[in-house]
Amino acid sequence: MAKKKIAEYIEQWMAEFEHASDYEIHRTEFVKEAGDWYLRVFIDKLEEGGYGVMSTDDCELISRYLSDKLDEEDPISQNYVLEVSSPGMDRPLITDKDFTRFAGEQVEIKLYEAIDGSKLLLGVLVGRSEGVVTVTDPKGKEIALPEEKIAKINLAVVF
Repeated sequence: MAKKKIAEYIEQWMAEFEHASDYEIHRTEFVKEAGDWYLRVFIDKLEEGGYGVMSTDDCELISRYLSDKLDEEDPISQNYVLEVSSPGMDRPLITDKDFTRFAGEQVEIKLYEAIDGSKLLLGVLVGRSEGVVTVTDPKGKEIALPEEKIAKINLAVVF
């Protein structure tokens, strides 16, 4: 089964979910790690006025629902482990919605090639437009990075 097709199934089933208005899919991964397949579904909880905190009860509710749908439809031929969780504090920024939602937040950017001797850049996200991510570095300098130079961009975990 193609990874993209599985993600489409998950999106369709979540749209049909009784509590669909309470949750939003962040991303779906179907990956092989150390010989085992994992179907990971990352979910945000929606609340009035924004996003809430995903609890273990929320994850369990969605996991049971998706598990039943997967058993019923049986779209995956190999054995796999289903995992449902929140995207986490250090969530990757992937969609336009992510970049809009988290503008003004601290991010950690891993680069393919070093800039000023480092492949890691910390800064405040300004936004993303036309394939360019803009951040303000700790010294207040605005830096525009073409997306093809970015290996990964996550929210920074700041304590």
